[in-house]
Amino acid sequence: MAHNESLARGLWLLAYLGLPGCVSQPQPQPASPPPDTTVYFYPARGQGAEEQDRDKYECNSWAVQQSGFDPSAPNTPPHLRVQVAGGPPPGAGVATGAVAGAALGAAVSRPWEAGQGALLGGLAGAIIGGAAESTAAERARQQAAANASNARAAQLESQALNFRRAMSACLEGRGYTVR
Repeated sequence: MAHNESLARGLWLLAYLGLPGCVSQPQPQPASPPPDTTVYFYPARGQGAEEQDRDKYECNSWAVQQSGFDPSAPNTPPHLRVQVAGGPPPGAGVATGAVAGAALGAAVSRPWEAGQGALLGGLAGAIIGGAAESTAAERARQQAAANASNARAAQLESQALNFRRAMSACLEGRGYTVR
């Protein structure tokens, strides 16, 4: 029992020590956050890497033509540069932290207490992963808000959303799952 208590205290201490670095001073919030222009796509029909690259290029060209917006243009503000990513969507930090914490909790526990150690480690890891992801997202939102302050920015944001919609429609039409 004493081992369980010390394990629990150790994991909560780890979570407590990891969170202060994630706290920042409150910043003024913009009236409305800029649009999320990242397009995540996943092959739904077993498309290979070469086909994915070709489809991404062709859909990008089509979306630029449809929306009148080119996210790769040098004068495009950084927060409007649409990214097309085949990587993890938001929330992956929480899941990664939970899995890593569960593995660590099970590894440092006695063999007959591995389940409880995994549970406590998973909870602590999820807290730390979520806090880290939240901080990164907040920084990104603050940077984007600082760049979007005039009428031209509003027009570009509208075009960026239209580009994202066109890009998503094209990729979906080619058999991809888009988020």
